[in-house]
Amino acid sequence: MYTLDTDQLRTFLAVEQTLSFTKAADIVAKTQSAVSMQIKRLEENVGKPLFKRHGRSVELTHDGQKLIAYAREIIETSNRAMAAFDDQALKGHVYLGTADDYAERFLPTILAGFSESNPFVEVNVVCENTYNLRQRIKSGELDVAIITHDKTPEHSELIRSEPLLWVTSARHRTHKQEVLPLALGTPNCNWSQAATNELEARSRPYRMLYTSSSATVVGAAVLAGLAVSVQPESALRPGMRVLTERDGFPTLPRCEIGLLRGSREKNDVTEALVNHIRISLDAMPVPDYSIDRALAFAAYPSTTPQRIIISA
Repeated sequence: MYTLDTDQLRTFLAVEQTLSFTKAADIVAKTQSAVSMQIKRLEENVGKPLFKRHGRSVELTHDGQKLIAYAREIIETSNRAMAAFDDQALKGHVYLGTADDYAERFLPTILAGFSESNPFVEVNVVCENTYNLRQRIKSGELDVAIITHDKTPEHSELIRSEPLLWVTSARHRTHKQEVLPLALGTPNCNWSQAATNELEARSRPYRMLYTSSSATVVGAAVLAGLAVSVQPESALRPGMRVLTERDGFPTLPRCEIGLLRGSREKNDVTEALVNHIRISLDAMPVPDYSIDRALAFAAYPSTTPQRIIISA
């Protein structure tokens, strides 16, 4: 019976986060060959392959997926034990806001990684749209917020940029309708404005079928074949099909993700979270899909609900 090495587990989680040995090497401050060796030894210890190699990228095996929760628990317990004897360990709480569009994709990685490094820091999270998060920052309710970046008086720090894409259901032909049904965010949403501006510029008839600040609600409408929407590249989900110029859908402005700081006095806890968010989003991979974006996710099974009720 082998014991699990915490250093190997940290490297494993870095590869799991980035799906790249090269990017993982930067996170754990090791060479790529050292990362490969640690993963090899970990796989030998558990007696199972943890990753499938695809050139420069990797994907988790079923056993790799199974190890994630155990690895995080072991690392967190180890960190808490060491922190108990460290008078310099960070303690306290921090208030984080994130736009709903980014919560599902980014929060698990951000919170898991930060908790591993700072087990005595409590992170309180609020998920709302960018407009409401800006108001909470102004009122001093939040220390930092992950929002859609734009040029406003409360200028945010640009920390990630990726394509904004038209999406429809891979199982329906909703995008072929004469009057295009749309599921978008609220009227003050930058993505909604960009989508409708492009359609109007091409004189493409459309109707606003669903409006919601919830990315889950908008995604459900798309997967059910009820409407077309726009999504950042990292938010693509199985069952979605990406629409391009060949389908008659114009290229959209890029999705820019920003970090907005609160007005409270800077402290070590907030600074540690801010730096962790920067590193996490920079290292986070986008979905691996084919160059032909029009056919991207079409082969994946969809978990589309048969009936949905959406409150505008």
